[in-house]
Amino acid sequence: MRKISMALLAGMALVGCGGPEAAEQQQIPTFEEFQAQAIKDEGDVYVVNGDEAIEGIEGLKAYYDNFVANGDVGTTEGGLAVYYSGGRDIKWSATAARNITYCVSKTSFGTRYNTVVSAMTSAAGAWEAAANVNFVHSSTYDSNCTASQSAVVFDVRMVSGAGYTARAFFPNSSRSARNVLIDSSAFGNMGAWTLTGVLRHELGHTLGLRHEHTRLQSTGCYEDSAWRGLTNYDSSSVMHYPQCNGTQTGDLVLTSLDKTGIKALYP
Repeated sequence: MRKISMALLAGMALVGCGGPEAAEQQQIPTFEEFQAQAIKDEGDVYVVNGDEAIEGIEGLKAYYDNFVANGDVGTTEGGLAVYYSGGRDIKWSATAARNITYCVSKTSFGTRYNTVVSAMTSAAGAWEAAANVNFVHSSTYDSNCTASQSAVVFDVRMVSGAGYTARAFFPNSSRSARNVLIDSSAFGNMGAWTLTGVLRHELGHTLGLRHEHTRLQSTGCYEDSAWRGLTNYDSSSVMHYPQCNGTQTGDLVLTSLDKTGIKALYP
């Protein structure tokens, strides 16, 4: 399959993505190697696993020590995977999940603004239809939509040459790192993918979901063990990179197991 996303390429570079044989021979990187492969993003943020934000060098080191250096292998237990750390799911409270506000930067997107607003609405709607979550576009702040805009939970902005197609965050991120950043390359040819499909994947992260392919070493893209399964393993999940032995060949859409899993997380 043609490599259609810089985010996926970055993720594969971090974990040595290949076939099952490659996974079996995978070597645990040193921290220096891991840091060199991470994308240094705006502010004090590193992007790992292709599209996941980690705050600061201390955060990157803690992530490495806790989830990379031990070399744990994936299991086949559970399913759609929620970020699990410190003995708890990394998710929004029931109240917060029903009011996840965001702005879309008119300044950075320019003539692409309406395209992004529409794609965000459609992507959010897919998760809202499956679980008790609600994304709210606070358009009042679109003219001042930055990482320091405290009136919203997160901002959506465009970047260029970032090394990924788009990146998101997890619910435990601080406000400065709670961004959905879309690279200008996302407005070009992405093969079977649409911007809405990419954003469906990214909004899954904002709800606390990990990449599905980290659950099995045989995917060739195992990342770490900081997850808890919600359903059976799903190779077609919207959270599974197709290049990592995934079976979703069209756009990135929620499967029936994705819907079951997110409903279990946000009933």
